[in-house]
Amino acid sequence: MKPETSLRLIKWIHTIVWAFFAGCILAIPVFAFIRRFDLALALTGAVMVEVLILAANRMRCPLTDVAARFTDDRKDNFDIYLPLWIACHNKTIFGLLFVGGVMFTLALWMEWVG
Repeated sequence: MKPETSLRLIKWIHTIVWAFFAGCILAIPVFAFIRRFDLALALTGAVMVEVLILAANRMRCPLTDVAARFTDDRKDNFDIYLPLWIACHNKTIFGLLFVGGVMFTLALWMEWVG
């Protein structure tokens, strides 16, 4: 496979994985709002697995290192199909959304059980 083809494949995979976890983060407070705390907890667990993977890899997605083998480009979005501004601020944006969503979920759950 040509390096360009490999890079495109990695970028597509990375983008799909990113979309999955971004969707999980956005869905957590939605499921909490409709009192589906089981689903909110499952999504929180899935995101936490991703956080552990990132933490074990110096806060970088392992796919970034794979993509780096096929290009000298090192812009923040060289390894994913995202606009540069989102790629630059991805961890901050979705980290805050995740923490906020979990806090919202906990508040609703405590109200529900108490």
